[in-house]
Amino acid sequence: MPTAARSVIRVCLAVFLALGGVPSAAAEVVLHRGNTNEPNTLDPHRTSGTWESHILRDLFLGLTSFDAHGATIPGAAERWDVSADGKVYVFHLRRGLLWSDGVPFTADDVVFSIRRLLDPKTASDYASNFYILVNGREANTGKLPVDQVGARALDVRTVEMRLHTPVPYLLELLTHVSTYPVPRHVVERYGRDWARPGRMASSGAYMADAWEPQAYVRAVKNPRFYDAKTVAIDTIYYYPLEDQQTALKQFRSGQLDLNNSFPSRQYAWLKANMPNAVKVSPWLGVNYIAFHTRHPPTNDWRVRRALSLAIPREAITDKLLNYGLVPAYSFVPLGIANYPQVAETDFKHWPWDKRLAEARRLLAEAGYGPKHPLKIVFSYNTDKDMKKIALAAADGWRQIGVKTELFNSEGKVHYNDLKVANFQAARAAWIADYNDAENFLFLMDSRTGALNYSRYVNPAFDQLMTAASKTLNLEQRAGLLRQAEAIVMRDAPVTPIYYYAARNLVQPWVKGWHANINDAHLTRYMRIEERP
Repeated sequence: MPTAARSVIRVCLAVFLALGGVPSAAAEVVLHRGNTNEPNTLDPHRTSGTWESHILRDLFLGLTSFDAHGATIPGAAERWDVSADGKVYVFHLRRGLLWSDGVPFTADDVVFSIRRLLDPKTASDYASNFYILVNGREANTGKLPVDQVGARALDVRTVEMRLHTPVPYLLELLTHVSTYPVPRHVVERYGRDWARPGRMASSGAYMADAWEPQAYVRAVKNPRFYDAKTVAIDTIYYYPLEDQQTALKQFRSGQLDLNNSFPSRQYAWLKANMPNAVKVSPWLGVNYIAFHTRHPPTNDWRVRRALSLAIPREAITDKLLNYGLVPAYSFVPLGIANYPQVAETDFKHWPWDKRLAEARRLLAEAGYGPKHPLKIVFSYNTDKDMKKIALAAADGWRQIGVKTELFNSEGKVHYNDLKVANFQAARAAWIADYNDAENFLFLMDSRTGALNYSRYVNPAFDQLMTAASKTLNLEQRAGLLRQAEAIVMRDAPVTPIYYYAARNLVQPWVKGWHANINDAHLTRYMRIEERP
């Protein structure tokens, strides 16, 4: 983070500390949240990072939402009806819903938002979330106009969605920020620049009223939120603290009430000295390496498999990071709903020497050796833990004769490079949008677009994904998805490193925060008690 930005944060926090965090005139209750990165946008349909989701869940309301424990509950829709074949959902909106500017929140906003997400002009990374709708894919690829998508307003409070196949995870999908309705009247007035404080209207418990780039986003309580009377915190500051050590220092000094990460090397100290503040819990996510499958040298599956074999996963999780992570040998994390058996690599239980020997054999077969060593550029985002992973991977690859050049960049730049496939091998991560194996495997579908970082294409894989999407029986569907995952593990367009664990810091005076597998923590459920 630039020095100037840190200075702004220090000044802002100093003001609140000097005032005890509570301006005397209004008895304002303020929450200071550390957030790992600067948001690219506050537009739900253009979002790309989990750090943006933390903000957007407070600002907007999906048709479904999360409760304090991360379970799916009614949101803007108070109830819904489902057809016998599972292909038609009718959502009934709550009575009297308003945007923060007082304009009614209607079914027309919902339909407008679905069409906007799928409109190719929006260029949403998450447009494929609504490929489940009739004509969703065709609209997003420009083959049909967006008004042909299977979503319509039956009346001012009723929305019908028509799916081309039953989708068992639809209600969970609708908790994802990319599916949140946006205010049609504001978007049409301001266009692409609508999502700015002073312009935007919110439907959630809070509304953004300030955004100082590289310093903070500030949100204040939305008096027109349907359940505003239960919201205890008046104002939230979200600070883009990419440097985890800086965030930890501010947390320890009491300047932050929450932070959504901490330096892994500090885990033992935190457990010993701040056991009630450190929160580590299972999280549906995978940290992995993507290989560019269109350009040499990583267009050769033998090279990709060799590199995968030589990644010291256990050393990374148990020695370098050491805060409860699990080495990953499948792309789909353990514990996913309705997916009892993941498809793991065949070398999970091989000793290290055997892995290295097989990796050297594959590289030799691909034409690499001491006289012609493989050279690879490994890209990663600027972060001390990610640097540890990069160095560990480079050391493993050194043991099979690979020369590695490490290239790091700020998170925003790194993920933009991933989306345009500007890399050879790159560190990546995926956190579940909803609890289903399809939400991980779709990343390798050739029809996915920019999120298929590797630009992987395998017709057999695509066919299995299509077959799974049309299968109602959950056991049969899981079998098809497992076959698809097995192909990915064989072809190695990506190689998993570890399954995620959420790591949060929560001050003891923050109540209503609960660990959950979605790592979803809406401020509307929190309160402050006896802050020193």
